[in-house]
Amino acid sequence: MIFIGLLSIFLGWRIWKKEQITLIHDYHYARVSEKDKKTYTEKMGKACIIGIGCILMGIITFISRVRYGVICLVIFLIWGLIMMYLAQKKYNGGVV
Repeated sequence: MIFIGLLSIFLGWRIWKKEQITLIHDYHYARVSEKDKKTYTEKMGKACIIGIGCILMGIITFISRVRYGVICLVIFLIWGLIMMYLAQKKYNGGVV
């Protein structure tokens, strides 16, 4: 889980800071205007905070063997998906 979390954070950083919109599937940004691409990549990159939940889950589960790690994962997963949905709706006109 820690590796998956680090990969998610790395990809989010590349999308956000390097504005690599091509890391997102092309139909997700097909209707994003040129002037909104910077803001869109910023929001989509920040939405990759899902990786933080994966890392916390891996660490907490390794240390304590209790289900608190799953709770962290679910919280960050829902938070990240909501952020992605809102960015898609605003800049691409919808999820599909």
